[in-house]
Amino acid sequence: MVGMNNEKNRKAWIEKTLNNINPGLKIIDVGAGELANKIYCKHLEYVSQDFCQYDGKGDNVALQTGEWNTSKIDIVSDITNIPVEDASFDVVLCTEVLEHVPDPVKAIEEMVRICKKNGEIILTAPFCSLTHFSPYHYYSGFNKYFYIFHLERLGCKILEIEQNGNFFEYLAQELLRLPQIAEKYAQLKLRHLEKISIRILLKALGKFSKKDNGSADLLCFGYHIRARKL
Repeated sequence: MVGMNNEKNRKAWIEKTLNNINPGLKIIDVGAGELANKIYCKHLEYVSQDFCQYDGKGDNVALQTGEWNTSKIDIVSDITNIPVEDASFDVVLCTEVLEHVPDPVKAIEEMVRICKKNGEIILTAPFCSLTHFSPYHYYSGFNKYFYIFHLERLGCKILEIEQNGNFFEYLAQELLRLPQIAEKYAQLKLRHLEKISIRILLKALGKFSKKDNGSADLLCFGYHIRARKL
């Protein structure tokens, strides 16, 4: 269904990308949280890192998970100061984390530091996102030019930039949230005619998305990035 493929697309790309890494290489999952990516790294030497301060409740504002278990993290540290030597890992993975980092540029610089020469850096983050995991939510998202500028500045070659979704898919995603958001923040439930209107709009957005020809340049769910440290 239109607007519901954000996480599905991202997980599929991460799984494909990690499965294509040569067995036995050493990978660090930066900002690993509850280790959702570990399942795709059985053929790799997997190490996790996280700051381990988010507990699922945060400040009880906006979108929270309720529970969040980081008890199995290997390295507890700030993302901009990971206590390992330079060039310690063949692959550095960081998915859906940069929006939660006060200084994402320093975070990327640290990832490049700990990556071996000719190693890969794999990143995903939203292009635009609602407030979540607050108070640890500092940026709504990042355009592709953010990655291109900073990774190339740091001596990396972009291998892949994949757009997740498009303008129409993103609008549909937010439209699907409307009943829940209206009830929570306006204390109103959608009336029958309003529900029908949403279904009509979703059908139209699905049609537009199938005919899409580049609207992700305006807005999408996020970007999937692969880069090589030269």
